[in-house]
Amino acid sequence: GEGNRLRLQQEPYDPAKTTRAVERNMTLFTREFLDERAGQGCPSFDPIFVLGMPRAGSTLIEQILSSHPQIEGTHELPEIQMIATRLGGEDKDYCQRLSTAGPAELAALGEEYLDRTRQHRKTDRPFFIDKMPNNWLHVGLIRLILPNAKIIDARRHPLATCIANFRQHFARGQNFSYSLEHVGLYYRDYARLMEHFGAVAPGAVHRVHYELMVEDTEAQVRSLLDFLGLPFDPACLRFHETERAVRTASSEQVRQPIFREGLDHWRRYSDWIPTQGLPSNKYV
Repeated sequence: GEGNRLRLQQEPYDPAKTTRAVERNMTLFTREFLDERAGQGCPSFDPIFVLGMPRAGSTLIEQILSSHPQIEGTHELPEIQMIATRLGGEDKDYCQRLSTAGPAELAALGEEYLDRTRQHRKTDRPFFIDKMPNNWLHVGLIRLILPNAKIIDARRHPLATCIANFRQHFARGQNFSYSLEHVGLYYRDYARLMEHFGAVAPGAVHRVHYELMVEDTEAQVRSLLDFLGLPFDPACLRFHETERAVRTASSEQVRQPIFREGLDHWRRYSDWIPTQGLPSNKYV
C-alpha cells in the first residue's frame, strides 16, 4: 500500500478524465451512428484485438490463440493508442473528429494501423493478435477503422481483477492501479463501456470469462475459435508448450497448464473490501 501511495505521487491519475472519455464514447457511438458507417474503414480481417482490464486473463487468451497455426501472437501494441492520441489533439478528445470523418479517412486510418503494426509481424500467418488491454477505451475507433477486425474482451471477477491490479507493480502505463479507489472506478468505467457496445453493436465483442476458461477450457476455446471463424486445433489446448516471447506479468503462468489455485486469491482480502453494490454473479 505504501509503495502504491508513493508511486501515485510520482505518476498522478485523474479518474474523472477516464469517466469523461467513456461518456463521450457512449454519446457518439450509438447504434444509428455505427449502422450508418457499416462497411466503411479498412476491410482487413487480419487483426484480433484482445482487450480489457490488465490481469484479467488476456495473456492466457493470447497464448492459446497464438498456438493456432493461423494466428500470430505479437504483444501489447501501442498503435491504436498512438492514432487515438493524434486524432484527439491537445484535449485528447477524438470523438468530435470521428463524428465528421468520411469513408476515405476511416479507411486511411485502418491502413495506417496495419502499416504501423507490420513491423511486429514475424510470420506469414494470416491473423495477428494485438493484446493491448487499454484498447477497451477505443472499441468504437476500432469498429470504425477496422470493421472486420475481431475484438475479444478478457473478463475476470471484479474483485479478483482489482486486487490483482493493485498488487501488481507495472512498468508503466497503468497509473489507475496505485489506488484501490482508482482501480475500482477504472473497472466501473470499463464495464460500463463494454455494456454499452454490447447494446449498440451486439455480437461485435466476444467476452471470455477467465473463470469459465479455467473450469472448461476446451469448450471456451472452441467458442472463441467459432467467433473468429477458425477451425478447432488441439494445439490450442497445449498452449503451455508454445514457445514465444511473453512480456507481461503472466509470462510464467502461461508456460504451465491451466490451474485453479489462483481463482479465489482475492477472498483472502474480503474482510477488508466493501462489496456493497457489486454483482453477485462473477460472470459479468
